[in-house]
Amino acid sequence: MNFNQPITRRESLRKLVQLSGCLALTGAATWPVKSPFSAWAASENQKFLIEGVGQTDGYDVKALTRKTFEAAGGMKQFVSKGDVVVLKPNISWARRPDLAATTHPEVLEAVIELCQEAGAKRVRIADNTIHDARRCFAITGTGMVAKKTGADLIYPRSSLMRKMKLQGSRLDVWPVFVPLLEADRLINLPVAKHHSLSSLTLGMKNWIGGVDGSRWTLHQDINQSIVDLAHFFEPTVTLIDAVRIMRRNGPSGGSTADVEEKNTLVLSNDPVAADAKAALLFGRKPEDIGFIRLAQIQGLGSSDFQRLDQQKVVL
Repeated sequence: MNFNQPITRRESLRKLVQLSGCLALTGAATWPVKSPFSAWAASENQKFLIEGVGQTDGYDVKALTRKTFEAAGGMKQFVSKGDVVVLKPNISWARRPDLAATTHPEVLEAVIELCQEAGAKRVRIADNTIHDARRCFAITGTGMVAKKTGADLIYPRSSLMRKMKLQGSRLDVWPVFVPLLEADRLINLPVAKHHSLSSLTLGMKNWIGGVDGSRWTLHQDINQSIVDLAHFFEPTVTLIDAVRIMRRNGPSGGSTADVEEKNTLVLSNDPVAADAKAALLFGRKPEDIGFIRLAQIQGLGSSDFQRLDQQKVVL
């Protein structure tokens, strides 16, 4: 197999299943290659949008996460027995959880447990971090969550990047973090926060952490880059963590003065709707956010909530 020759997502999956049956990840760990197309099969079900809100003092974040998925019919609607599930949180920055730069560790832990209870064979956490991965995993609490739950924590490195034909409007060939491709189910777990260039970083922008190469180049036409990546990475479902949101100085932040507690989760199988709903938490109109507007125009989803099955759950 010539990894230097760019290939499309589906071509890559066909070829990956012809390998020896496993891919080395970290140390002695191995990674079985799974079914080639199930991770990318678009849901034929009604598009839905669930908003989970913690209104009681001292509410439990994990319990709210569970209740939000229950409103969508439970994790078994998305994960089947024997599945390999890859979770894509935003853990790019070596920041404490209270700084809202990264996905809340209790949200991540709850989703892992739900996947395991649904019968997942393996659950893996993957993000191509900006700060040093080991520091990110340690400071954000992700490493502790992986140890506690038994989930695989994938350390990004060049050997796990492969050039793929993204076939986007702007992005053609780009190095992609292979662990995100080798999955039966791919779940997007971003944190909601301010971004200095794109105004906000929510679900669709989280896929910038799914590629390698010159990320600064991606930021030169950031809205189209976000939409191209969102078209390529078709998650089974998106859960946006807005338990705490970063109102300014994003995406890395660094001060609790930038953080506001919203105690909210947004779950949807429509990536545009998920981002549009989360944008409202910042007092922003979805149509005023460039990548949300562009994604809807290019057919990635809809910010018209009336077209979705909507529910609100309160804990």
